[in-house]
Amino acid sequence: MMECGICPRGCRVDRRTEQGSCGVRWNPVVDGAMVHMGEESVISGIMGSGTVFFSGCNLHCVYCQNYEISQEVVGKELTVPELANTFVQLAKRGVHNINLVSPSHFVPQITEAIRTAKERGIKLPFVYNSGGYDSLLSLKTLDGLVDIYMPDLKYANDVVGQRYSLVPDYFTVVTQALTEMYRQVGAMVIRDGIMVKGLLIRHLVLPGFSEDACSILDWIKANTPQAGVSLLAQFYPTYKAAEYPEIKRPITTKEYRTVVSHAEAIGLHVIR
Repeated sequence: MMECGICPRGCRVDRRTEQGSCGVRWNPVVDGAMVHMGEESVISGIMGSGTVFFSGCNLHCVYCQNYEISQEVVGKELTVPELANTFVQLAKRGVHNINLVSPSHFVPQITEAIRTAKERGIKLPFVYNSGGYDSLLSLKTLDGLVDIYMPDLKYANDVVGQRYSLVPDYFTVVTQALTEMYRQVGAMVIRDGIMVKGLLIRHLVLPGFSEDACSILDWIKANTPQAGVSLLAQFYPTYKAAEYPEIKRPITTKEYRTVVSHAEAIGLHVIR
């Protein structure tokens, strides 16, 4: 708390009184909690995913589609007991899982809230839905508490990560994090059409970056071969993307199909 090192940025600020690079202090800030039907089919199913959207972010993606939440930190501050109660109330609505969106900068608080919720009887899978920029130490504290990891793998090298997410070591850090996630939960396990355990990696295809996307898929095949892969096509130039001419457009159908075809050709499990 006093020298924050929860995420790989290692700001070392006292989050009792100061904001970290993530834009928040110590108590969890939540923009909303809802039954979410818009995740991958194996996550939302027919009953929905009990989703908690955390405010702030340890990445500063220039094209962030939720920048009001991640960068402008819209939301309500909760105590850890209030966060645990949020999980419990979502579970009562019959959802398939509890889905923690952008949790990387609140791991100690989330860990405590999960334990409290489990003590109160929650038996649903917990989904850790992050940008992938997670520290190994934080992930190890989640071992046994998180059932499904659903991280992003955004870029194929650190240079691109610096340009678009403003961190110098994105690919280096994320590939280490995904390896640890895979060690913890392993292959994707689906029962009755719903994912209950495992690693599901997301990649948002960027305009002009089909070749990089294919390199990312090659890394997944070599290092986490039984993970699921979700290839997202919904990029559009929002937030500060207009300042970057090379991504100032949506992706084309051809670009997306190139990436999907490569994933299928190398035998990855692509989730629609």
